[in-house]
Amino acid sequence: MFVLLLILIAVLFGFGFLHPVWWVAAAVLVYGATRHGRDRGGGRSRGGSDLGDHRQPRDYRGYQERRDRQDRWDRRYSRQNRARWRREDRRDHDHHR
Repeated sequence: MFVLLLILIAVLFGFGFLHPVWWVAAAVLVYGATRHGRDRGGGRSRGGSDLGDHRQPRDYRGYQERRDRQDRWDRRYSRQNRARWRREDRRDHDHHR
């Protein structure tokens, strides 16, 4: 796939000597290819197809993971704390009688 892209860019660049619009097309293709490679995290994908693979940017995925981890932490410890507070309140209430 990469070789075909290079050949297409070279052909468009060659046609640019006939009409400068082809140079613009080649530049847009180079820009799109580098942008697509950067969004995918560089490198080639291993196995599977990239069709329909809508990945989110790396920094947003990190944000989601941190947010989900914090939510799990909050749920876990707020439940434990509520139960502990209730026990302590009962003990205080019973102790003051």
